[in-house]
Amino acid sequence: MEGFQPVVRELMGMQPARALVVEDQPVSATWLADALREAFPAITVDMADSVTSSRAQIALCKPDLALVDLGLPDGSGIEVIQHLSKVAPQCTCVVSTIFADDRHVFPALRAGASGYLLKDQRRSQVIAALHGIAAGEPPLSPVIARRLLRVFSSDQKPAAETSRLSPRETETLALIAKGCKLPELATRLGVTKNTAAEYIKGIYHKLQISSRAEAAIEATRMGLINPHM
Repeated sequence: MEGFQPVVRELMGMQPARALVVEDQPVSATWLADALREAFPAITVDMADSVTSSRAQIALCKPDLALVDLGLPDGSGIEVIQHLSKVAPQCTCVVSTIFADDRHVFPALRAGASGYLLKDQRRSQVIAALHGIAAGEPPLSPVIARRLLRVFSSDQKPAAETSRLSPRETETLALIAKGCKLPELATRLGVTKNTAAEYIKGIYHKLQISSRAEAAIEATRMGLINPHM
């Protein structure tokens, strides 16, 4: 995908000795910690329940592996991933969440996550994915892997396709990607709802897309929005 950083960092085969679970729900935190210990019997597991506490734990334990929830009480798990990428580049950072949509998946992977696991999977599936780390395999839930394959295998449109948008359509695309619904979109553009709908129709046709999620991906690729905001 043009302009994309690799969505999955190359993983070096390893048996992680120390892991950090960043999760604010005690039941989920215990479940993930137990899965880690089953996958890697000799591992030491440290816990954090917020962005702030995770920074302190990272400084203390210097983890080889981190499982990071995205919805934390004092911010986003993406902040934790970015921090780990800077101060502990040796750490394999894996998202552990319930969110499987593009607005969560792609920003997390761009921030430096090496994998993405869904907590609603069976425990055996999570453990199998964790085992793959030692073999150098990115730990991805099947639904996430399929989503990435579909996006990147279909991303063959030449740059000329995206350059066909008019300035007004480009502005509309950026607003769609930021979550604007039709009434707000019309207000922001200073046009009627019908006109705003026509802009959307034109964008979808020119870019050969059919959803807001795909629009967000295209807007990110074109540099119209910051995926970390």
